Amino acid sequence: MQKRWVLKPKGDAALANLLAQRGVNSYEEAKKFFRPVLNDLHDPFLMKDMDKAIVRLSEAIRTKERILIFGDYDVDGTTAVALVYSQLQKFTDNIDFYIPDRYKEGYGISKEGIDYAHETGCNIIIALDCGIKSVEKIAYANSLGIDFIICDHHTPGSSLPEAIAVLDPKRNDCKYPYKELSGCGIGFKLLQAYYQSQNISIEELIPSLDLVVVSIASDIVPITGENRVLAYYGLQQLNTYPRPGIKALLDLNRITKELTISDIVFIIGPRINAAGRISSGKEAVELLISENPVDASAQSISINDNNIERRNLDLNITDQALSIIDGDVTLQTKKTTVLFNKDWHKGVIGIVASRLTEKYYRPTVVLTESNGMATGSARSVKNFDLYSAIENCSDLLVQFGGHMYAAGLTLKVENVPAFQQKFEEVVSAMIDEQMLQQEIEIDDEINFNQITPSFYNVLRQFAPFGPGNMMPVFKSENVFDSGYARIVGNNHLKMYVAQEDTPAYSAIAFGHGPQLMNISRRNPFAACYSIEENVFNDKKTLQLNIKDLQLCR
Repeated sequence: MQKRWVLKPKGDAALANLLAQRGVNSYEEAKKFFRPVLNDLHDPFLMKDMDKAIVRLSEAIRTKERILIFGDYDVDGTTAVALVYSQLQKFTDNIDFYIPDRYKEGYGISKEGIDYAHETGCNIIIALDCGIKSVEKIAYANSLGIDFIICDHHTPGSSLPEAIAVLDPKRNDCKYPYKELSGCGIGFKLLQAYYQSQNISIEELIPSLDLVVVSIASDIVPITGENRVLAYYGLQQLNTYPRPGIKALLDLNRITKELTISDIVFIIGPRINAAGRISSGKEAVELLISENPVDASAQSISINDNNIERRNLDLNITDQALSIIDGDVTLQTKKTTVLFNKDWHKGVIGIVASRLTEKYYRPTVVLTESNGMATGSARSVKNFDLYSAIENCSDLLVQFGGHMYAAGLTLKVENVPAFQQKFEEVVSAMIDEQMLQQEIEIDDEINFNQITPSFYNVLRQFAPFGPGNMMPVFKSENVFDSGYARIVGNNHLKMYVAQEDTPAYSAIAFGHGPQLMNISRRNPFAACYSIEENVFNDKKTLQLNIKDLQLCR
């Protein structure tokens, strides 16, 4: 699929231009951007209901009430549970945690979880990464005398649950300055507030920031504002003193490099997620709270095996889904993809939805059957509000939740054809045609002679990279291969590229193997790329990661 190149507004100098694009326009803003400090975090009591949450939590700890920490089964939920459970354990032994079964209970607050709390004498539940739309479940808990503190970051429904406290910056009546925290990030703010109320330094929470950065990276929230501060310190913690469970996973997979946000997304996140997809999210929490390296090592093997099974299921179902679309001309011409197969594995359909979105670049829903209902995951394209589109189909749904780019939904199996039709109609009416063409945002246009070690060293300080602060992408014209282009791996293009009178740089263009014949004849082309450091035999060199290339006409 042809990609659309979009050059951001150009400034006077490359590095100043990069800062301006990120909203950094003064010395003070630059200082906060390049040197985040924990004092940059907002007062947690600015969040609506935080005062109520801390009063109730403090009372529970003081009177030794039994507390249940409840969380979703994905990375954000399990890291949040591990974070809050392990920190509150310092103040009370009367604490337990619960992760719902993806297949028996589904997403969010479950009746089974509430019943478990009731049976085990828990009369306060802290819900993490879920609960904002669980109006009926919270009412059920209230009838049993169980209080809820909800810590969520998803979009609320028309009414809020009747909980003791509902912590969610996306509440319309919440004036908290930063709206993009992860579920684990909301859990962190609860802990920050409790520590503050007990006159304990926030420094005591630094060792737990490895969990927060794993959630930030894996849940793909913007790495701006508070998330940038938390990710900055979280990466430091992850790269110096990772907790035994994460270290065991890294050791098992022989990962010794300095970790980035991207490494969390592709190495750590999928393995933690695999527990909830294949077995039980409880295994992920047990790994993350483990303090014994021997136990953590054994647990990491089980989690890693789950990931291998997850990957095989994912690839198999993706192949089936691609075959369905490739064999149906009508499906190929739609502005949406909605596929249903009752036998697909519920644990991987979210990943399959992401892969189909990458391939066909349009809003995508993948459904399977679970407990007699069609249930699934949805993924969006840049700038399209998927949650709003699904909300417009709510008359056909039993339940749904999520945010702009990702959502979950459940409906009756017999309503699937009607949903396919209505979702297509709704999206067609809402979406701009340009949104259906994958876009590459280019930060600046430069020449190769500007790429120096000192230029790269400044670029590195823009990290951590992620949504809202992506690794800078540059464009260069009249680039040519110096004669060593070849295909490596799974159809990737390895080259040494140069411009007139510049040194040649090592370059890799993933998935661009078919371009070999075009560029190997020294035909000039334009390239958009990011600049990376490649380490081979302990020698560091700069390498261009080419996102796309276009032959000059």
